[in-house]
Amino acid sequence: MASELMFYTYPSCTSCRKTKAFLQEQELQVSERHIFRDAPTVDELLQLLAISEEGVDSLLATRSQAFKQLDVDVEDLKLSELLKLMSENPKLLKRPILTDGKEVIVGYDKVSIETYARRHNTAAVQVS
Repeated sequence: MASELMFYTYPSCTSCRKTKAFLQEQELQVSERHIFRDAPTVDELLQLLAISEEGVDSLLATRSQAFKQLDVDVEDLKLSELLKLMSENPKLLKRPILTDGKEVIVGYDKVSIETYARRHNTAAVQVS
C-alpha cells in the first residue's frame, strides 16, 4: 500500500458518509474504493492487520448480520482462511477503513483523522 490514503467505503453507510465529509473538511487527498465492489484482497487485509493495533478485532464486524449468519467459529479458522473469508465477504469488514499503509483508521474516528491531517500537514485537494 502506498503512502496515499486509501478509503474503503460504502456510500449507504452513515459512518462512511460522515468520514468522507470530514476528510473533505480536513482537505485530505484519498483514493476511494467501494468496499463491496472492490473489496480488499487477502494481501491487502494482511497488510492492514500488520499495522493494526487490535489485529483481526479491528477489522472484523462481529455485530454485523453477515457475521451472525456465518456457520463458522472464526476462532477455529487459520488466519489465511479468515482473511479469504473476509475478502470474499466484505460485509464482514467494519467500515469505513482508511489507511496510508503505515497506519489504519477503522470507523468514523474524527480524532484519529485530525491527528493524521496535522501530522502530515496535507495540502488542500478534493476527495474523489
